Amino acid sequence: MQNVVEVVIIGAGAAGMMCAATAGQKGRSVVLIDHATKLAEKIRISGGGRCNFTNLNTLAGCYQSENPHFVKSALKQYSQFDFIKMVESHGLGYHEKTLGQLFCDQGSQAIIDMLKAEVDLGGAIWRMDTAIISIQKTEAGFEVVTSRETWLCSSLVVACGGLSIPPIGATGLGFEIAKQFDIPLMPLAPALVPLTFQPQDLWADLAGVAIEDTIVKCGHTEFREAILLTHKGVSGPAILQISSYWRSGDALEIDLVPDVDFDAFWAAANRDALITTALAEILPKRLVHAWLAAWGEIKPLKQYSPKERAAIADSFHCWRIIPSGSVGYKKAEVTRGGVDTQALSSKTMESRQVAGLFFVGEVVDVTGWLGGYNFQWAWSSGYVAGLNC
Repeated sequence: MQNVVEVVIIGAGAAGMMCAATAGQKGRSVVLIDHATKLAEKIRISGGGRCNFTNLNTLAGCYQSENPHFVKSALKQYSQFDFIKMVESHGLGYHEKTLGQLFCDQGSQAIIDMLKAEVDLGGAIWRMDTAIISIQKTEAGFEVVTSRETWLCSSLVVACGGLSIPPIGATGLGFEIAKQFDIPLMPLAPALVPLTFQPQDLWADLAGVAIEDTIVKCGHTEFREAILLTHKGVSGPAILQISSYWRSGDALEIDLVPDVDFDAFWAAANRDALITTALAEILPKRLVHAWLAAWGEIKPLKQYSPKERAAIADSFHCWRIIPSGSVGYKKAEVTRGGVDTQALSSKTMESRQVAGLFFVGEVVDVTGWLGGYNFQWAWSSGYVAGLNC
């Protein structure tokens, strides 16, 4: 059976629902197709179930892409403040946690319900638990064959996400569609993901130790947030952030005590106490003991020469490590890389070479920082495509 609509959207996640709502409410006939049985699982699990739905500080510089200017148009057309207005219009409360991160007071499901209501307001047809069998270009647009029926449309929007978190349904379908139409892809990799260490660098007995304020650098990029030592390596907000910029073989430099002036610290410390006792005032005790044990015998502070104290201080200010890799897509929040932005219009998200074909959200080579930025890209890119598809 063939059905005719103006717009077929593949993927009923954040970007797909925003696109369907926008296109439907401007009068386009829309069908929204997703292979999952549950709606928007990635939204549901985000922010520990609270959904960090945007960030007050969203700017183009908070995104990584081969073309760093690509995001500007979409973010200008639909900003974080526009999405906040939608949240408020549905009577939902929200609060700022840290660094501009906004969370929904009523939880993630409230955001999903809000988006579903907006899609329904536009009259879109839902097709959940529906697989894509094939896609073909036609003279009038596209033929999309699914496990339930066939759809003919003039515009096709690919909003099926990336490879991150496969247990909740991530697939490479969006990238396969791009390949089918000879649209170039930037290399794919897990991003916003914990990093792993070489076996000789692992401190398994320190798993679970958190350092609340660190500076993590990779090349010219740095983030100042917490880190968490794990059985496999290191995680925490600062590491997830830097992972988007890290490449195999790159070294990380971690300042574990960025605000500590060690000259003043040593001068004020009890010189008769063990050095570990002194350092435990500024760092977790388990970390201090393991760190100093690596230096040899743990002694009272007064038994360390100025040169030895300076070396210990330098080691805390600049812990240099070369990760062996990451824990992969299973734990990655997003996928780095994707559809080359040079192949898309930044104003409409439409392919430059295939008329009527749009790509939005995570499938595009745009990776935001941790903290609501990737959801904002989903809202912005989905809205822009919805206006133009």
